[in-house]
Amino acid sequence: MAVHLDDVQDRTTANIIHGKDEEQHDSAAEILKGAQRATEDEHTMGLREGIRKYPKAVFWSIWFSSALIMEGFDHAFVSGFFAFPAFQERYGELQSDGTYQVPADLQSAVSNGVNAGEIVGLLLNGLLADWFGYRWVMISCLILMVAFIFLQFFATSIYMYLGAEILLGLPWGVFQTLTTTYAAEVCPNVLRPYLTMLVSLCWSIGYLVGTGVLRAFLSSEGQWAYRIPFALQWALPIPLAIGIFLAPESPWWLIRKGRIQDAGKVLHRLRSKDSSEDEISDTLAMMEQTVKIENEMKSTSSYWDLFKGVNLRRTEVTVFTYLIQELCAPLVAYIVYFLEQAGLPATASFNFGMGEYTLAIVGVFVAWYLVPKIGRRTLLLAGTAFMTATTFVIGFLGIPNISTHPKIGYGIGTILLIEYFVFFITIGPIIYTIVTEIPSNYLRNKSVVLARAVYNVAVLVYGQLVPHMMQKASWNWGAKSGFFYGGIMGLGLIWAYFRLPETKNRTFAEMDILFRNEIKARDFEKTKVDIASETVYQD
Repeated sequence: MAVHLDDVQDRTTANIIHGKDEEQHDSAAEILKGAQRATEDEHTMGLREGIRKYPKAVFWSIWFSSALIMEGFDHAFVSGFFAFPAFQERYGELQSDGTYQVPADLQSAVSNGVNAGEIVGLLLNGLLADWFGYRWVMISCLILMVAFIFLQFFATSIYMYLGAEILLGLPWGVFQTLTTTYAAEVCPNVLRPYLTMLVSLCWSIGYLVGTGVLRAFLSSEGQWAYRIPFALQWALPIPLAIGIFLAPESPWWLIRKGRIQDAGKVLHRLRSKDSSEDEISDTLAMMEQTVKIENEMKSTSSYWDLFKGVNLRRTEVTVFTYLIQELCAPLVAYIVYFLEQAGLPATASFNFGMGEYTLAIVGVFVAWYLVPKIGRRTLLLAGTAFMTATTFVIGFLGIPNISTHPKIGYGIGTILLIEYFVFFITIGPIIYTIVTEIPSNYLRNKSVVLARAVYNVAVLVYGQLVPHMMQKASWNWGAKSGFFYGGIMGLGLIWAYFRLPETKNRTFAEMDILFRNEIKARDFEKTKVDIASETVYQD
């Protein structure tokens, strides 16, 4: 029998192709099985087991988040110095009663300038972090911050001070989101709420230390009363940059770049030494399966993709969740200046501020206890409802003349302290968990960046409104502004009830499948997910 050479070659080629198809099928099946095992492992993993398996992930997440202690320290100066006598005398204008005030327009310009700088920094971060990774962007921003503090320290006018604050906003904008997304991407599901809410704790520590520094220099006179606090900002950036240089890159960033072997090496660095190769392989498989699901959804990583298809709903939830935090924060954020304008001495105002930040720190620990028990959605809804109700109470307390009824001022201060405590048990910390769990893997960083940018736009608006509403020399609404802000909080509560899903105990792959199947927000908690078939069902 004659056998043609071309026929042999064709059959050989067909066998090779068939063999490759079988290998790819076997590889896909192994990835799916590993992803299922890793998903089940995350569902059953307890807090102690998570810490035992991922001790280095906890350490590096804390190190990244420590940048926010520095930012909180710096931010305490932005509004705190407006109530600081030495700063007011140097940069303010003499009033008819013999005191000095930085005009409301300039206060708004400084606050809004900071937020404008942060918005630019945020949007740049959404691009730069995707291109160069989290580590190098953080290191660069820490170095820039060292340079910009020089301008702040040597400011000879309020306008030079304004320019320094705008420039400092650039690295601050990066810190606000990069730390959160890094924390979400280096740890398992059970640790995610603790390490993302740590962001809120670090901010509060920074604000407390910053306000404490201002309180310590309150009785000082001359330029060094405010220049020394500025100089203290140089203490942290360089040590933080050295630590971040030694930190591992986000494994999810490496996966997005197709660097699967490097992602595996990073998982080895993040997990304990006694972790088995099978566990690490399964985790890697779960990450690859997540990428596969999102590739099937034709997910990419441009800003425009945030508004396409399924991602539009995810973007809405991420943005509005972040926005609720600012909608509920205008009065408590300005507690020091608010109380001073209400007639309290500067020392009493700063004491209230320090008490506020101390309660915020305790509040995060309470939130850590509550979130695994009641979930993200319930915690945010409860906090928003409380803030809405008590802000209306503040509005009613503002109807009498506080100057002739000084005890009302202390009563408002007490309510603000309680509000701040509840805020940091609920809304304050939990949004950092929610906004990192809602977006897709490809768009996580850009989603959080956009959400924070919209948040900062709201801060710009409030930064214009709040000083005018508070200051006696301007609109003089005082506590009556509680009616205005309480109404806005009520709108946020209505949105959250109908649109915010529960993300407790969900992997990123499960979130992809739930959103792709258009599950209603209130049904997320009771819906089961089948990773293999990428379908959902309810018991």
